[in-house]
Order: sequence, then structure tokens, then C-alpha cells
Amino acid sequence: MFHDLKGRRVLITGSTQGIGLAAAEAFVRAGAKVGLNGRKVPADLEATLARLNALEGEAAFFQGDAADEGAAQSMVEAFAARFGGIDVLVNNAGGLVGRKPLAEIDRAFYETVMDVNAYSALAVTRAALPHLKAAAAQSGQTSAVILVGSIAADAGGGPGASLYGAAKAFLHNIQKNWVNFHTADGIRFNTVSPGTFDTAFHADKTEEVKANISKGIPMGRFGRPEECAPAFLFLASHACSGYITGQVLNVNGGQFMP
Repeated sequence: MFHDLKGRRVLITGSTQGIGLAAAEAFVRAGAKVGLNGRKVPADLEATLARLNALEGEAAFFQGDAADEGAAQSMVEAFAARFGGIDVLVNNAGGLVGRKPLAEIDRAFYETVMDVNAYSALAVTRAALPHLKAAAAQSGQTSAVILVGSIAADAGGGPGASLYGAAKAFLHNIQKNWVNFHTADGIRFNTVSPGTFDTAFHADKTEEVKANISKGIPMGRFGRPEECAPAFLFLASHACSGYITGQVLNVNGGQFMP
């Protein structure tokens, strides 16, 4: 399965930990050429790259803040120069930033949350668009943009996370426009929407709180990052999903069923 991903050039923003890193490893195992990204160079980067490059594909790190217009452009160009183009873009950069109830939300907090989660995806996709279009024309296969949404986009977010949920809903919606206007360029747009996963996102929660949340998940537990990774491979593979675009793939153990 996913044999057509071998040699494909995949850039994943925000991929030094959690779901992003799990997706990167899955792509490398499939033989892809993968670009990891982060705002900062992680302390374990050398070990991570050594581990990934011992697998079937190839991995390299490209530092840059995806929410910064100039940095996003530079990151995309550096990746394209290294690997000769871009076939797949995964917009995984994002984060809660903080929890604030409505009465405490000011413009600065609003802009930070929206920049990290929404504008980052817009900026990187815009920069990658010419490369994705060129790759589709050259290969005869569709290129793929995969956004990373959230169960919060449908449920509204937990306590103090209204802006996070709204930013993720932005991603769920904006791809519909991109499908309408860029399908002719040979590019597919889809969203992976994770539920509650055992990542740093929930590191502030006690085991008791996690247990209570798990009671509301039919599978009875948080997801593991590696359980979300195959969704990205499926949506990136032309052979598997070449006629799938504009969709949201929920990966949440039954926690939310639209």
C-alpha cells in the first residue's frame, strides 16, 4: 500500500513532535523525501534525522516560522531547491497558544492564535502553489495539500479554546474555495481532523482529567500519534485518493461523528 509515495517530495510544517513527526516518519517509511519544519531547532534534531534517514526514504530539516510570510516563502523555496519540487504539502503547524475565556480575549491574543493556526497554512500553501502545480503537470498525478484541522472545529473547543476551534474551522472551510479554484491546477485539498491525541497539546492535563475525557470517547482512550499518520499517507497517495478532494477525514475514535 502507498507504493506511489516512493520518491514523492513531502513538506510537513510543525513536524518536530507529535502527530507531525509521526506523519513524517510514516512518509519516510513509504520511501518519500520529507521536509521536517519547526520555528526552532529541536535539541534532538540530529538523532531524529539519523533515525529517519536510516529508513527507506530521506529526511531533512527546514527551520522557519510558518506564520511569518517571508519565512514561509524561504522555507518552501529551500525545500524545493533541495528536492527539486514539491508534490505534497502538509500544513500541520499550529497550537493552542493559551486558554482565555471571551472576557479576556484581546486583539493581540486573537492575532497570535489565528496566525499560528490559520495564516500559517495560508502563507505556506500560497508559497507552495507554483511548485505543486508544476509537479502535477510533470508527473501526470495530482499534487496534494493536506490541512490539519481539529475536532474543536466542529465542537467549538474546550474551556478557553474558542479561538483555537475557530481557527481550525477556518481551515475546514477555506479548502472548499481552494478546491473550486485550483483543482484545474492538478492539486487536491483535504483535511485530517484529529480528535483527542496523547501529545504535548494535552500535557497540562492530569491523569484524572484525561481519564474523564476518555470516558466520552467510544474507544475509551486518547489516540496515539502513529494512529493518525496513515490518514496523511492515504490523502497524499494519488493511487488511493486521486478522486478525493475537499473532504475532512475525522480521526477521533468515535468522539465526534458528523
